[in-house]
Amino acid sequence: MKSKKLTSALLGIYVIIISWIIVFKMQFSIDTLPYIRSINLIPFGESVIINGKIYFDEIINNLIVFIPVGLYIEMIWKDKKLLQKIIPVLSLTLIYESLQYVFHVGATDITDIIMNTLGGVTGILIINCLYKMFKNNEKVNKILNILATICTIGLIGLIIILIVANL
Repeated sequence: MKSKKLTSALLGIYVIIISWIIVFKMQFSIDTLPYIRSINLIPFGESVIINGKIYFDEIINNLIVFIPVGLYIEMIWKDKKLLQKIIPVLSLTLIYESLQYVFHVGATDITDIIMNTLGGVTGILIINCLYKMFKNNEKVNKILNILATICTIGLIGLIIILIVANL
């Protein structure tokens, strides 16, 4: 139970950090946010094509940034069905894309929704593989929580450095 509370706290911190990255574009002032409002409903369409070529960096980054969300959700709700774990991932990405549209701070893009959700599913699958490989779910959760805590502290430290550098 203690492990689940730590995992939930780490998920909360991670969601706050990716909210700052996705919605607020890592800006420290609302005045510096870009004023963009667009919608792309064609998967892997114009929004990911630059100079006639698909820009894979953004596609892959959208997948990677949501892998931890899937990991955390699986660690918290390992007894739930797969669809019950995917719904929060999909909901979170829909919230981000909607906020970008409503506040004119980015492009609302179906490709982002697909890749973010796929990233969450990837996280769920990764941890399920770890559970099968090591047979001891609690030990896997403990090790992942330790690693996630270290990474979270490092990420918060990096954000503090960015804040100080922008003062």
